[in-house]
Amino acid sequence: MLIGTLSACSPADRFLKAGDQLAMSGFTAHYANTTARYEMMNLLPAGVMTYRPTTSGPVYLYADRIGCGCVYMGSQSAFIDYTRHTLEPVPSQPAMTAEINQHPGWDWSVWSANADPGPNQPKHVIGAEW
Repeated sequence: MLIGTLSACSPADRFLKAGDQLAMSGFTAHYANTTARYEMMNLLPAGVMTYRPTTSGPVYLYADRIGCGCVYMGSQSAFIDYTRHTLEPVPSQPAMTAEINQHPGWDWSVWSANADPGPNQPKHVIGAEW
């Protein structure tokens, strides 16, 4: 009984629920499974929605360092669906733009499939920050 009670109070619960809601809204989890991806994930505010501009429109990002060690990425329509169904506060557009200006060096190339490391590339520990 005690174990069930303790697991219900897990500090990761908020992130796990957010991950479920993001996935149901159309966001895709991209795991920070390389050193470069891990560094990019740590540039984002943890557990807060933000976006990065692309030539095809904004890509909305949610860094989930605790729940999955990943960055959820979604389109404008996924973001709209998420805002309609979540109980979590979503930052305003000006707040997200201000966050972008703090870290202008976002590198999309580290998230491409051909950016995966070879066997000699160092790996990271999920949950730790550098």
